[in-house]
Amino acid sequence: MKFLALLSSILLETMKDSELNYHLQFLSLPASGKTGDPPASDLKDAEFLDAYSQAVTTVVDKVGPAVAHVQVTQKKAQHRSAPSREEGGSGSGVVITPDGYTVTNNHVVETGDTFRVALPDGSSYSADLVGRDPATDLAVLRVPGSDLPIANLGDSEKLKVGQLAIAIGNPFGFQNTVTAGVISALGRSLRSRSGRLIENIIQTDAALNPGSSGGPLVDSRGLVIGINTAIIQFAQGICFAIPVNTMRWVVSLLIKEGKVTRGFLGIAGQNVPLPVRVVRYFQLKQDAGVQVLDVTRNSPAYLSGLQTGDIIISLDDNPVTGVDDIHRLLTRDVIGKRIQIVVLRDWTNRSEFYIVPAENPELV
Repeated sequence: MKFLALLSSILLETMKDSELNYHLQFLSLPASGKTGDPPASDLKDAEFLDAYSQAVTTVVDKVGPAVAHVQVTQKKAQHRSAPSREEGGSGSGVVITPDGYTVTNNHVVETGDTFRVALPDGSSYSADLVGRDPATDLAVLRVPGSDLPIANLGDSEKLKVGQLAIAIGNPFGFQNTVTAGVISALGRSLRSRSGRLIENIIQTDAALNPGSSGGPLVDSRGLVIGINTAIIQFAQGICFAIPVNTMRWVVSLLIKEGKVTRGFLGIAGQNVPLPVRVVRYFQLKQDAGVQVLDVTRNSPAYLSGLQTGDIIISLDDNPVTGVDDIHRLLTRDVIGKRIQIVVLRDWTNRSEFYIVPAENPELV
């Protein structure tokens, strides 16, 4: 009897080991749960996912070293008998020249007194504020480094709705956080925290969070296509970026002059395509213009007779195909100068006005 009990115990343990080994085998099986080579359809799916992953990781490897963490310090005055105290904030930025010019958002730096820029390689620099432009929510810092990693700039005029967009930044201080999505819309208008209307904005669903502001929005080739600027609170997948072509123009002026002195018309507008029939009828050389969304009372535009809904197609004898064209044409040279503006009204009438741009009241 003892022999039979011992034999039964040995057989039971053997069965348990076999059952355990049977279950453990599933830990080493392919994701499909089948042994052997996966079917061709699974291989195609894997190749697609690998290509997407490879695109994102390649972009991060290329651009990530140039994405900066911007630390902002503001001195707060206390009671006469107490010393001043410091308050801090932070955001993101991107280095665009080897000698340290770094782009970020105006709202990241506008209240700061001192600035510090840290890069993913561990280097950290005290930075100077070169200039800022509240109208486009852009600012430029300069760090004293040399031969720094940089991000290359793309062309926002060639963007298509639906294409891949990758955002890199430092939300909540988590350095080089990466999110990916698509371009959701182009030519949006966005009212900033200060109430200013920023025009020609890129909308994306690449997730942004506080601290992402100022970081780059990048395409699948690793080229910067925008500067991340805002999110809509409590909304999911609605984020915005300043187009790189706007950034390129603003930054060049900030580096040269420290500010952007622009003419002021007193309008808010958005890019719109022109119907083919309209282009042919009026024999236009362009297929897009700027639709007036709002006219400020007693502004140059208001006094000239411009109305909400007008489509601007020419300014100072230059064709207008988008908001960026208007920004480029409204230089300091046109302030106080009587220039011609041509619009389409109700899509059926071509009207000409004369307007005298004023200096931007925000900069006076």
